[in-house]
Amino acid sequence: MKGLGFVGAGNMGEAMIRGILAAKLVPPREVVVLDVRPGRGRELSKRFGVATARGMADLFRKCDTIVFAVKPQGVGEVLRQVRAGDVKGKLFVTIAAGVPTQVFLSALGEGARVVRAMPNTPAQVGMGSTGLFFARGVSREQKEWARKIFSSFGEVAEFPREELLDVVTALSGSGPAYAFLFIEALADGAVRAGMGREEAVRLAAATVEGAARMVRESGKHPGELKDMVTSPGGTTAAGIAALEMGAFRGTVLSAVFAAWQRSRELSG
Repeated sequence: MKGLGFVGAGNMGEAMIRGILAAKLVPPREVVVLDVRPGRGRELSKRFGVATARGMADLFRKCDTIVFAVKPQGVGEVLRQVRAGDVKGKLFVTIAAGVPTQVFLSALGEGARVVRAMPNTPAQVGMGSTGLFFARGVSREQKEWARKIFSSFGEVAEFPREELLDVVTALSGSGPAYAFLFIEALADGAVRAGMGREEAVRLAAATVEGAARMVRESGKHPGELKDMVTSPGGTTAAGIAALEMGAFRGTVLSAVFAAWQRSRELSG
């Protein structure tokens, strides 16, 4: 499939572009960017070597895959610019949080092939997490191409029910912010105990990254890995007790649930 177009190139769009190019999935000049902000296309062209489009018609002429990477509130305006004759044979990928595929199918008309995806910002370092839902009519070849796009910068999970993407939004879409907050808190604790800020942040980030890799690569339940670190009467046991007195697990659970509820509100 020729040409990979991006309508909108904000933080998430740029993260995807960075990850796709780092994985060498497509050459830079086959990535085409269209953004409403003056100079944004030129900025990304200079940084990554990607092409820029003169308008929606130019983008559609150059690309078989169109990624809608605009804010949810901007989706309607973008879809109004798509001409009916430009839809056939294209694969449309939306990463607009909370916007169901039916919005795109209704606007694009019969024959539109739509994939809804929820990636996250660690895509820019090749460690993204993406949830995918394929609307009816997406071909086997197009599904495989979508998988390749998102697998080029991280993990991919597919879901048979679209509403589960609201859970993906709450978990991995918003999750990096929770992790950043946790890393900051870990570092703050070390600074309180006398460690320098730079060393504390570096060790906290490496600790969280290493723990995540252990979960992924060991195949063990996180609780089992926790018990392996926790010696009776030791320092880890004391720290975990303090977290539990602060309702750590319940608070994190509530954060994910609150984000899910908000995502559902946006979808409605």
